[in-house]
Order: sequence, then C-alpha cells, then structure tokens
Amino acid sequence: MGFVLSLSMVFSAFVFGFVALNGFVAPQSNAQLLPEEEVETLKTISTKLHNEHWNINQSSCGTVQWNTTVDLTSQTERQSIVKCDCSYNNGTVCHVTNMLLKGYNLTGVLAEEFGNLTYLQQLDLTRNYINGTIPASFGRLPLTNLSLLANRLSGSIPPEIGNISTLLELVLEDNLLGGQLPENLGSLGSLARLLLSANNFTGEIPETFGKLRNFTDFRIDGSSLSGKIPDFIGNWTKLDRLDLQGTGLAGPIPQTISQLTNLTELRISDLNGSSSTFPDLQGMINMEQLILRNCLINDSIPNTFEGNTKLKELDLSFNRLTGEIPATFQNLGSLQYMFLTNNSLTGEVPGWIFSSNNKNLDLSYNNFTGSPATGCEMPEVNLVASHSSSQSNSVNWCFTNELSCSSTTQYHSLFINCGGGVMSVEGDDYEEDLNPRGPSTFNSVGQKWAYSSTGTYMNNDDAAFLATNSFSLNGQVVLKDFNIMEVAGGVGKGIVREFDDIYVGDSSLEIHLYWAGKGTTAVPDRGVYGPLISAISVTPNFKVDTGGLSTGAIVGIVIASCVGVILILFVLRMRGYLGGKYDEDKGCKAKSIMYYNIKGTLSDGAVIAVKQLSSRSKQGNREFVNEIGMISALQHQNLVRLYGCCIEGNQLLLVYEYLENNSLARALFGPEDQRLNLNWETRKKISMGIARGLFYLHEESRLKIVHRDIKATNVLLDKDLTAKISDFGLAKLDEEENTHISTRIAGTIGYMAPEYAMRGYLTDKADVYSFGVVLLEIVSGKSNTNYRPKEEFVYLLDWAYVQQEQGNLLELVDPSLGSNYSAEEAVRMLNLALLCTNPSPTLRPSMSMVLSMLQGKTPVQAPLVNRGSNPDARFKAFEIPSHDSQTNISTFSHNSQQDQRNISIDGPWIDSSISIHSTDGIESSTSREPLMKDLYDVNLD
Repeated sequence: MGFVLSLSMVFSAFVFGFVALNGFVAPQSNAQLLPEEEVETLKTISTKLHNEHWNINQSSCGTVQWNTTVDLTSQTERQSIVKCDCSYNNGTVCHVTNMLLKGYNLTGVLAEEFGNLTYLQQLDLTRNYINGTIPASFGRLPLTNLSLLANRLSGSIPPEIGNISTLLELVLEDNLLGGQLPENLGSLGSLARLLLSANNFTGEIPETFGKLRNFTDFRIDGSSLSGKIPDFIGNWTKLDRLDLQGTGLAGPIPQTISQLTNLTELRISDLNGSSSTFPDLQGMINMEQLILRNCLINDSIPNTFEGNTKLKELDLSFNRLTGEIPATFQNLGSLQYMFLTNNSLTGEVPGWIFSSNNKNLDLSYNNFTGSPATGCEMPEVNLVASHSSSQSNSVNWCFTNELSCSSTTQYHSLFINCGGGVMSVEGDDYEEDLNPRGPSTFNSVGQKWAYSSTGTYMNNDDAAFLATNSFSLNGQVVLKDFNIMEVAGGVGKGIVREFDDIYVGDSSLEIHLYWAGKGTTAVPDRGVYGPLISAISVTPNFKVDTGGLSTGAIVGIVIASCVGVILILFVLRMRGYLGGKYDEDKGCKAKSIMYYNIKGTLSDGAVIAVKQLSSRSKQGNREFVNEIGMISALQHQNLVRLYGCCIEGNQLLLVYEYLENNSLARALFGPEDQRLNLNWETRKKISMGIARGLFYLHEESRLKIVHRDIKATNVLLDKDLTAKISDFGLAKLDEEENTHISTRIAGTIGYMAPEYAMRGYLTDKADVYSFGVVLLEIVSGKSNTNYRPKEEFVYLLDWAYVQQEQGNLLELVDPSLGSNYSAEEAVRMLNLALLCTNPSPTLRPSMSMVLSMLQGKTPVQAPLVNRGSNPDARFKAFEIPSHDSQTNISTFSHNSQQDQRNISIDGPWIDSSISIHSTDGIESSTSREPLMKDLYDVNLD
C-alpha cells in the first residue's frame, strides 16, 4: 500500500524593487539626517539579513516615506517600508521608527544590532527564511508591534521580550521556536495579540499569563504543551479569538470559559486527559466559528446556541457526543458548516438536514436509526457510516457503520491519481480523481472505492478541495505528525513510506487522514495545510488466484478447522476417551518437532519456529485454544505471525514465523555469549515497536485485547531487530462495555500491575505497567527480577524509584552504552517507564499517549512514588526473591472465598499442586512445571 506526499510551492518571477533609504540623495542645507551610527546599524542589519535590495550609502532621510509594495497573490505581498520620525532637533535629525521587509525570502539572521535602533516601534519581517534565534537586544526597543511570522527561527523566546512594556502585538507563528514560554511575558500589560502557533513550545502556560487582561487574540496551535487548560483564561474577558488546536494540553475545558462573552472565534482540539461534559457557552452570542474537535466531550449537545444569529461554522467532531441533534439547530440562520462527525449520536436524522440548501453538514460515523429518505451521495450532506449496524437491509450499504461492500469481493489492488486523470505508471493503471468535492462530501466510485471529507480550511473559505500538483510523483505517506519539511529537504521531492501487513477485514480497507492541529496553515498562503497526497496505491502481498478460494478464505478455513478439532479433542479428553500412551513415531510425523523452539522450514521454504505447550491440565488445552483464537485474528508488523497448529494425542504445537534474533531477554541479559550489542537507536526502535504493538492491541484492533504477559522473553526480534510481541496464551478480550475484568490471575512476577496481582482487577493499564518495566529493562540492560544492586532493593524498578527521588536517573542507563546515547532521550524514557508503572492505574497513560511521549511530542512528567511500607500485606508476595526456582502464589479474597491466583517469576503459571500456608496469611504454592514455555526460552542465570 503506498501514498505519495510532495511539498507543493508556487514559484513566480518578480522584479525586485530596489529600495534606497528615501533615495538617499545628496544632502542639502536643510537636509533631515539619520545619525551616522544609525546608518551603520542599518548597513549591518541589512548585511546579516542577506538583504540585497537596499542601497545604503547616504545619511539623508528626506521627506518622502520609503514604500515599495508588490502583490504576489490574492493573499500575500512583497513589501518594503521604512519610516522615519524627523521631529528631533528642530526637524534636522531623523530616527527609524518602522521597518517592514515582508516576503523577500531573506536567508540571513537577526542581528543583535537591532537593539541600537532605540526609536524603532514596528518591526515586521514576515514570510522570509530568516534563521537563528531572536536576539535578547530586542528587549531594549520601544516596540509596539513585532512580527516574525513564517521564518525559520529556532531557540526559545528570550525573556527580555517581557521588558518591552509598550508591546501591543507579538506575532511569532510558523517558526521552529521551542522551550518554555517566559513567565515575564505576563508583565506585558498592554499586549493585545500573542500569536505563537506552529512552533514547538513545551511546558505549561505560565500562571503570569492570567494578568494579560487586554488580550484580544491568543493562538498557540500545534505545540507540545503540558498540563490542563488553565482556569485563568477566564480573565481574558476582552478576547475575540482563542486558538488551542493540537497543543498537547489536557482537558477538561475550564468552566471559566463562560466569561469570554466577546469571543467570535474559538478553536480547541485534540485534548489529552479524561472525558468531560460540554462547556458552558451560553452567553457567547457573538460566536461565528466554534471548533471543539476531539476534546473528549462525553455528553449530549445542549441548546447552548439558541439565539445565536452569527454562528457560521460549528465543529464538534471526534468526541463522544450522545443523544439527538437539538431541534434548535435548524434555527441557526447563518450556519454554513456543521461537523458532527465520529460521535455516538442517535435517533433519526432530522428532516431539516435534507432541506438545508447551501449548507455543508457532516453527520458521518454516528449511530442514527431509521431509513434515510435519500441516497448516499448528496452534494453537501455526508451521512456515510452514520447509522447503527443493527439496521435492516433496507438501509443503504454506505449508511451502516461497518462500510462492508454489499457485493462479492472482486478487487485486490487499487491505484488512484489524486487530483488527476487516468494515467499509467510502471504498468499500473491509475484511476482518475477529479471530483471537486467540498467540506462535507461522500463520493463513491461504484463500490470499488469511495471518498469522504469533513472540515474546512482555516482562514480560507475559498480553498479548493481539489488540489493541483505540478510534480509527477507516486508513493505514500500515512504517518502521525509527519514533517515533510525535515524529511524531503526541498520542494517537489516525493517521500515514500511503505506499510506491510495491512489487514483488510470485511472486504474493505479504510484509510483515514486527520489534521491534528500540528504544522503550518499559512505557508506559503493562508489555508495551505502542508503536503499533498499525489497518489494512493494498494497492492496485495500475496499471490492472487482468481480461479479459486482467496488466500484469506483458505487461512480462515484452516484456522477454524484447527479450533474445531481442538474443541472436540478437549471434550473427548475430559470424558476420558483419549487415554493411553502416545506413540511418538506417529501423529505429526517428525520427532524433532517434539522439542521446544525448533527451527525448521515449510514446503514453501518459509522458516518456522515450533512451540510446544503442556497438555497435562485443563488450563493447558484452554490456553492453547486461546492463543490460536487471539493471534489468528490479529495482524500487525509488531506482533508475531502464527502459521498454524498441529495436534496429535497429548501434543499441542504452534507453528510461528522464525525470528532470527531470538528474544529481547536474551539480547539484553542472556548468557554473555548470546547477548546482542544493542546501540541506543536500536533500543529506541525496539521500545517504539513494543509500544506500537500494544497500541494496536488496545486501541486500533477491532478486537480490543489485554495481553497480560508482556515481558522481555515475550518480545521477539527479527533479523532487522524489529520487535514483535508473542505468546497470547493469557490474552483477554477487553470488552468496551466493562470498565474492567475480574479474573483469575496469570502472569509473571515483576511485570504484573499491583491492582491485577492483588485483586484480579484487569484493564489495558495492566499491559501499560508491564511495558513500563520492559522499557526500564531496555534502557538499563538489566532484568527487573534478576538484578539487585543492593540488598535493600527487591527489583530494578525499586532501585529506579530511589534514583528518581535522588535526581540520579542516568545512573540507570546501561554502562555498556558508554557515552553513546542521548541523555535527554534516556531521561524521557526512564521517566516514562516510571509513569507507566505508577501503582495507580488511572495515573498511567494510554498506549497512544505512551507513543506520543516516546516520540518526544508530549512531555513526560513521571510522578514521585512513595516507596514506604504498603498497608496491604499481600504486596509481600512481590518481595519473594527467587532466582533458582519458579513460584506460584495464591491468595484468598477478603470474604474468605478462595480465589486462586497463580503467578510465576519466569511463568506464566496457572496449575499448582502443593499449597503452603505462610505466616502472614498469604498462601503460596510450588508447581512441578509451567503451563507452557516461552516461544524463545532463555536461561537468565
């Protein structure tokens, strides 16, 4: 499957206006002069900016203002303006007060000498390629307006900017700035506009910003901030526009927002944290554009907007909204765009939706009932996948949630020339895609492929939904927060990213492209949202046989047959019909297949690994069935692939893909002659792979699954050291209607979350805990259960908490790395490991957040965990240091009803045979052998 992205830029030829500072004519007797030092400063500034359009050779300011403007497009212009104030010394001395150099593609740096222009009130260097940092000398200027929009400035905002008490506007959008926001910006009491979007700021919004009561415009889209949206935004009562899209901030939206009754534009999106109710917007009758997209709002839609006669755009998409669409919405006379996409709205679609001419309305991906009175493709109303999947067959196929094709599967590949006509490239015939569409459109090309759009281009109502690209490119990109500027390194260069192992279910493949508030929306023009998708290609990675059953059907039949045979054998075994001695020379026809972790080949040459499970107990058979059922339904590049199974007598065998580099456990802390020299980049890659695999299990897969036994021995490494999660014998389905599962315990000591080990309370946060332990092992190169730096520590994790409290986290980094690692990345990963292993499951991040933190897009703030004595005596079960034997632990519940819980250090363990009652009321037991061995068993002693 492939996409192509290209960075599209319009190139035009312009005649540069050569600007001499007011002509700089020869001085006359009554000439108005710039001080010589100011002329020299202008020369230095011009040189450092690489400005070749000024000819500064005189010191006369004259009476005519310097003014050259060239229109570039309908939205941008090239402008050079320098103004002087010549009222000094009885009109004989001038000083520069205003300087504008906009759209000249200047490639230099900002000079410290700007600080010498002590009369400068306005500086506008918008839309250039200026590099470097913002000089601290700017703090000496009496600026009222400072705009450095759309350059390549890096570093942080110098705190000296907070000294410019006269500042009214500070515009730093679309740069590469980062770091924390200076607290003393809060002292700019006159500041009305602060525009910081499309940068990389971190940390929280300073409390001092609550004093900026003259704010009318605040924008900070696309940063990596932390913390919650602050309550003090309610102090900004003069605010006209507030943009908080893709900031990294957490909800809920504070109720103090109700005080911002002067708002006309409010944009908040992609919040972190927990769900919240709908904010109180009752008094905002001047609102024209309201975007609360992906804000975790779990509520019905209130009648907040009744009486609002100005609202033009309403976007409440990608939330958890329930209930019906309020009837009052039909009275919003100015409404042009309404996006309620991807919620859980119910009831019938209101009739006024279909009679709203010239309004773009998107109700796709909801749970409405009733049969729509119209077809799928309406020019301005999108209802694709909008109805409950339980609807009768009378509902058109494109309305049902599954979006399954109504006809028999007949296509195995697809090629689309996005925004272009029919063409052939390297033997592949690309279909045309010339429908101009719109902000809320569904368009189906037969039932082969279809397109659904939602949303508008911010600040550009005239943006075309059919983009044109002058470059001939083919390939693919579907990546989170993909920064094509960094990767491409130039204009018109195609970037290719291939994704294998894409599983197509229900005969259809859905590809979602979503703007999460990151990156520029203004370069080169307002409304440009970065790269274009030039083409889409989907190709099978299997041989297509059009004359018989598909590969998928054959695999399904084989797996179903295996499961059926297992169930029959299980029932017969339980009834005693399968007794007797097993003949090792029969059955699977291979004596070597009786051993653990046998490498072999299939008839087609595929290299395999064979895993044998114990069938001496009921649990063994059950876990064998469970593993086949789970892994056969999952396909992902970071999950091990199951080829099949073999059952004969009491032999239960699973056949997997062979992973050349064995397990992560052996690579990190196996026997010295078997360890791998994993450098820092490889360790990051492995960590990311495990996280992606768990993210798929928890959030992306149609079946939401909790693995229950994430540990280093269950992470396998292929020839390229790509991590693949294995061993799904203990996996559990995470049913979304249940907040947690109460279940008998099975897992491995040292990797099990406390709430699960102690009380059987199982959620996907148990896997997050285990991942945190594995992440700590990856960074440290040490086993959590087999490493004790001092006697007072039980586990590596215990020692890590101490190092965090003492501020010595880097002491945990594997000494074998030497200095060849990033200290910043190591601290981030270690803090993330401690955050994931927080004793409270609610304080652990989701795997989607873990991925964001690993990538450095979301800051990590690991909590300090109290290592003091725990009042629950059952925690002592985790403090049994055993490196020579495996141990099971069973406990009784508080109501004295036995709840057998079996835990292993190298497990998983379930079946116990001997019980020993301990002195502290905890019952422990030992077992003769584990239920099943790890696919790649490793002796860590």
